[in-house]
Amino acid sequence: MSDELKIDARTAPEACETMVQVRQGVDALDRALVTLLAERQRYMNAAARIKPSRDVVHDDARIEDVVAKVLAAAGPAGLSPAIAEPVWRTLIDRCIAHELAVWDRTRT
Repeated sequence: MSDELKIDARTAPEACETMVQVRQGVDALDRALVTLLAERQRYMNAAARIKPSRDVVHDDARIEDVVAKVLAAAGPAGLSPAIAEPVWRTLIDRCIAHELAVWDRTRT
């Protein structure tokens, strides 16, 4: 995968004058987010391959560290913590479930 994420052309949110423009922008960003999430999932696949036991897949300290880092980045980026925190906690939860499934599938 290229290190540079390409996002389809879109009107800046502040310049949108129609719902068509808003929806085109959201759709473009959703496609980019899918690409990023797929790469994140590949890191979970790597974690499942590397971790020596199923017991270390869920790590509360790491979860809180990730959420803290996301919240620290959210403010300067203009992302509401009320969106960032629940989205990342859900993402982490689903990634742990995925990692456990990969771990089980590759060890049995």
